[in-house]
Amino acid sequence: MMALQDPGRLPQRIVLQRRALLPDKLKIARYEKAPELGPRLLFFSGGTALKRFSKTLIRYTHNSVHIITPFDSGGSSAEIRRAFRMLSIGDVRNRLMALADQSIKGNPEIYRLFSYRLPADDPSDRLREKLQMIAEGLDSLVDGIPVPMRSIVCGHIEDFLRLMPGDFDLRGANIGNIILTAGYLNHHRHIETVIYLFSRLVEVQGLVRPVVTDDLHLAARLQSGQTLVGQHRITGDAFLKARSPIDELFLSASVDLPERVQTEISSETAALIDGAEIICYPMGSFYSSVLANLLPRGVGAAIAANRCPKVFVPNTLPDTEQAGMSLGDAVRTMIRCLQGDHPGEPTDYLDWIVLDSRWGRYPFDLDLERIREWGIGILEATLVTEDSSPYVDPERLCDVLLSLT
Repeated sequence: MMALQDPGRLPQRIVLQRRALLPDKLKIARYEKAPELGPRLLFFSGGTALKRFSKTLIRYTHNSVHIITPFDSGGSSAEIRRAFRMLSIGDVRNRLMALADQSIKGNPEIYRLFSYRLPADDPSDRLREKLQMIAEGLDSLVDGIPVPMRSIVCGHIEDFLRLMPGDFDLRGANIGNIILTAGYLNHHRHIETVIYLFSRLVEVQGLVRPVVTDDLHLAARLQSGQTLVGQHRITGDAFLKARSPIDELFLSASVDLPERVQTEISSETAALIDGAEIICYPMGSFYSSVLANLLPRGVGAAIAANRCPKVFVPNTLPDTEQAGMSLGDAVRTMIRCLQGDHPGEPTDYLDWIVLDSRWGRYPFDLDLERIREWGIGILEATLVTEDSSPYVDPERLCDVLLSLT
């Protein structure tokens, strides 16, 4: 394995810094005309950072692949995971809804239902009554959902009411998570079956998969020596109070104790990575959304085996998980994680960093010379617009990624 600390030994490559070739308007127009024939762009992410982008992407391709982290341990996901000992499905649900065809009758109403959370301050008997009313089709939340779609979602809510433990805390519970959980339990804990069924139900225009289906949690060892277990602690107050950068991210079998474990992606997930026409590490929480997806065995090997363009889109907003890190540090961390699965050159895992150094206000040192020494190219493009600032504009990012196919 080539050590990243010794970039001078890396083979030389031509590094392009360009604007002129982007966007490829002819290619983009061709994809927009026939999105059902669009390219297979693959993303490693959580559920929220690409929400707006995903809604734009489906105008150009219905074949994108979204590998989602299933390790969330906060909010209503924590209660579901505690009760049923399962993966987190909140980020999967979020991406399914972002990719759903909103033009189909009933889908906007489904989106509203799947996004709805029960009140956080109502007593438990009132919350159970509210959920029962939805299950019986007597609540305004399901009024606009046509049959048989309404019967399916109401039936799943009824199943959840039957399956949930007596001490289940419904405060703040997300209805979409409840529906998917019931489907998961009814289909012998096969989350792929549930995703397939609901993808067909609401015409999801892309493919969504958790990177693994195990009941596992994130753990972070800090440079101070402290270990935080659970995604909610890594992204929450515990991490801010620790005031120490993350030294290592790993998977734990427990949300309370750091019980280090390894898991492996399925052959189906490996095939999805192998078949991608572009692999993208997008903006989002660096450790808990992006790097978390790279931890299971097989991810690094599958990425290295695919010779398609591999692109990293850094955050344009502060990310508490990246405290004290330069962009070069983030790239090194990501590549080392992948090298741990499959020893290889940095360029086996990453070809381009896509930046908007003119309009993007990056909250860290870009460290570009160091990145170039590893053979990784810097691709300049207009990503931030007056309307989107300080966020990446979804349309502009689509232009870049589609032009690279």
